[in-house]
Parts: sequence; structure tokens; C-alpha cells
Amino acid sequence: MKPVRSFSFIVFGLFGAATILPAQTQPAFNVVEAGIPAMRTAMEQKRLTSRELVTQYLTRIALYEDKLHAAIVVNPNALKEADELDRERAGGRIRGPLHGIPIAIKDNIHTTDMPTTGGALAFDGLIPPYEATLVKNLRDAGAIIVAKTGMTELANWVAGSPSPMPTNYNAVNGFGFNPYDPRRDPREATADGRPVLATGGSSSGVGTAANFWAANVGTETSGSILSPSNQNMLAGIKPTVGRVSRYGVIPITADQDTPGPLAKSVTDAAILLGALEGPAPDPNDPATTTCVPPAGRDYTKFLNAQGLKGARIGIPRAFYYTPYAPAGTKEVRGGLSPELAAVMAEAIEVLKVQGAVIVDPADIPSVVDASPDKNSLLWNTCSGADEGKGRDAACSIVFKYGMKRDFNKWLASLGAAAPVKTLTELREWNITHTRSGSLKYGQSNLDVSDEMDVDADRARYEIDRAKDLALSAAHGIDEVMKANNLDAILFPGGNGAGIAAKPGYPTVIVPFALIPNNSGRPFPDGFNAKPAPFGVSFTGMGCSEPRLIELAFAFEQATKRRVPPPSVP
Repeated sequence: MKPVRSFSFIVFGLFGAATILPAQTQPAFNVVEAGIPAMRTAMEQKRLTSRELVTQYLTRIALYEDKLHAAIVVNPNALKEADELDRERAGGRIRGPLHGIPIAIKDNIHTTDMPTTGGALAFDGLIPPYEATLVKNLRDAGAIIVAKTGMTELANWVAGSPSPMPTNYNAVNGFGFNPYDPRRDPREATADGRPVLATGGSSSGVGTAANFWAANVGTETSGSILSPSNQNMLAGIKPTVGRVSRYGVIPITADQDTPGPLAKSVTDAAILLGALEGPAPDPNDPATTTCVPPAGRDYTKFLNAQGLKGARIGIPRAFYYTPYAPAGTKEVRGGLSPELAAVMAEAIEVLKVQGAVIVDPADIPSVVDASPDKNSLLWNTCSGADEGKGRDAACSIVFKYGMKRDFNKWLASLGAAAPVKTLTELREWNITHTRSGSLKYGQSNLDVSDEMDVDADRARYEIDRAKDLALSAAHGIDEVMKANNLDAILFPGGNGAGIAAKPGYPTVIVPFALIPNNSGRPFPDGFNAKPAPFGVSFTGMGCSEPRLIELAFAFEQATKRRVPPPSVP
């Protein structure tokens, strides 16, 4: 049976009209806002089967997918897999902490039973010859891979300036929509079909927020776990690079890429992180030697509601909270709107009440450095047509170089299954297939990446990579945390993603507020834009996930601000 993409017929195509149960015989357990521990308990007590769980989720997908576009493909064998896991449970075999629980994964992660497209038309229908390590880990933990989620095409490294690709758009499945306001943007300047409320990042949290599955796995290079978590009122963990294997994941650059969990609670995210992490380093990904897993890969032991007592939390005021003009310039950058400033002031007050020691300000040294060549605000990532070869002296080439190097390696790993053999061939394929919709926003990022010569430009790449690390870590997060003996830095929303991503440092984000959606130009008269979710993030140095989970969980338990999206009851 082929994977299902025609969602109007999911109910019939996956489990047949005759098996839809009347309302009075539906199981008492309700998946809406249910957590993984509750699912496990219900199955242990024989109040719920995996088949019933999957059936409820598939029903919700059938009802709401046409509104949200959360999935690129749904697993047609999900019920069959649920039945097998139910038989194993009845026979006394429990694979792991996700036994019988449906999890979705981003469609840049290899599965051999469903296509892996990255959202690119050139890869539509591609069945990779091998499975991602993290997928094996999930199956070993008992998870059912129920769907491949929507995403920004090739993790948002296709189109930069002059026409950047909006988040959560891809040529295979179009736009994803935010369940907190699942309407198209009515403003003339942005009336290309995009959502009025962005879904955030290149990973999709839409289906998890809408209760289409228990949780999902995203990938982040710079913000693509934290941003969708923030925009969809989810808890997300962006792990240390190497904590979770990247083998079998379509890359941007191995310097910064990492998979990680998005969930409705810190508890669920912690359970999923433990399932994603391998019991031993993956020989296919050398970075997996970076961190030592906790005993049993069990992150739930760090779910301590009193974890904020005595914790030292730094507030990076300059740029991240208050506007700031970097060295040698008069241009003021960053800062928070009055509404967001009030939200963060409230969050800081919660931390104080919970016993945390607030170090304010705890500015990032490279943000406030008076030397332009040591100021991180003056050193961005090269992107788009304006920063191609010969115009890229003032930005880091790490992304565009890494994409050429690592994407071509990934294509080679597909062998005969690869529909194109090089990045050059992909660009040419896209141009040839423009009438099919391959290049709605162009491919300027692919263009500037393909300009790179992996051998001739290596020295420049190494210089830029060293500067990235110096400004983000040694003269950035490391310096401020060590100087102030901090447990974590508190960032608004996903605003700290960029600086933490360069050295591959972890962050945990927690839902906290709903704020006005007043982005961009005013809305037309009579259009009532609904509020946007907003979270707070705890960032630390490499391999500090256990402490960050503890802090985030304590904050979550003290606030409990997540509310389900009203558009998908």
C-alpha cells in the first residue's frame, strides 16, 4: 500500500469506512492534550491499545489535515504496526518507553517504508536505501512512525534574497498552517498563500500542537526546532550537536545540524530525547562521541519541580532584550516590543519566586565588544544572491560551504536511488521543472552554495568556522557563563538560537504566553489576527541538557501556560 497523501480519504484509505466506530463505542481515553506517560499508563492498565491510539490520531488527521497541511505523508501501515506492538505487549514484551506510541518525523529523515523528500520536487517519491539511525532508535523504543511532517524545503536552504522562502513552505506540499490561526495572510504584500501566523522554522510543530501524534522529531541548523516550538506553544529540546545521530538526515552543514524533539510538555520531550539518543556512539556519525548519555538514556530523572532553587540564570539584556547599536555603528538592532518585554519581565519574576538567582545583565561579551572584528552582531551567515562569491568578505561562509560539502556526500550515500547526483544537478533539475512549481521563490542559497569549491575554499571556510566559534562560544556563551557561574542563559522565544547553534550548544524552550500578532504591515479592516504563542528558552554549554531540562521543567510546572489551539478541538 502506497503512503497516503490524499487526506480527504485517510479515514477510508487507512482503516476503511466499516471500521469507524460509532461515538458510543470509542475508547474512553482521549488523545487530545494527552501526554506520553498517560498513554503508557492506559496501555499498561489495559484501558487503551496502540490500535485505538493510532485510530484516534488518524481520525484527527483526516478531520483537520486539509486545514493545516501538517504532514507530507502518512504511514499506510500504522495500524498494522500498532497491532504488532499490541501483540508484543500482550506477550509481555515491551520494547521501550515509546511502545505503541505514534511519533512523526521531519521529512528530511530517512525511512525505508515511506518516501523522504526534504520537501523538494526532485526527491518526491524517493525511498532511501537505508534508514536513519534515529529512526532505528525510535523503533527500538517501540515508536510507530505515523507520518513525515511538513517542513521548509531542504530545511530552508533553497531561497534567500532577493525572494526568501517563507517558513514551512515546500514544493511538494505547499504551506503548513498554524493551528492557533490557520488562515492565509490577507495582506497584499504577502498574499502568496502563506499563513497569517507563521509556523516557525523549517521543522513543523503543527501536528503535535494539533494532537495529530504524540510528539515529533525536527532538525535544527539555526532555529528550526526552537522557532516552531515557540510558534506552536510546544516544549522543544535543541540538543548538543552529536547528542543524536545525524546519519540518514538530509544535511545543511554537519557543523551545526542536529535532530531533536518537539512535544506538548518538557516531560514528553525528555522521554523522546532519550529514545532518539543511541546507547553508544554511532560509527556513521563521529560527532556522537561528544556527550555521554545519562544512565539508561533516561532524562526523566531530571524532571525536578524544585530545580530552579539556587539556579543562577543570566539575562543577556543587550540586543536580546533591549535595542543595541554594535561597535562602530549608529544602527540600533534587536530589542523587544513592549508586549514581549512585559512577558519576559513576568518570566523573570517567576524564576525569582521559584528561588533562582537572576544575574541581570549578563550580556554576551561578543555582542557588546567595542572592536568591530570581535562583535558577533557584525558577523552574520552568508545567504542569498547578495552574498555570493566576491561579495562575502563580511559574513561567514560556513553554511554555504558546508551545504556543498555535506549535501553532495549525502547524495553519494543514496547510490543508484539518487534522482540527481550533485548539487549542480539539483539546481539544473529545478530550472528544468519550474513549470511544475520547483522554484516558486528561486534558489539563491543553492546557487551560492554551488559556487563553493570544497578544496579551494577550505582555508577560508576554516577561518570563518574558527571565527564563528570564537564569537559564539569562547567570547560568547562560554565567557559569560563562566564569569557569572551561570546554570543557563534565558532568551526570549527562540531569539538565542543563532548564537547557540554555531558551537552546537543545547537549548530547551517552554511555552509561556500568547502575544498579539502584529508582525509586518497592518491587517485589513475587519481582519482579527489571533494571538501568537511565545515561549522562553534556557541555553547552556555543550552537553548540559540534563541541567537545562531540570530548569525548564521547574519553570513549566510553576507556570503551566500551554493551551491547546481552539481551531482543532
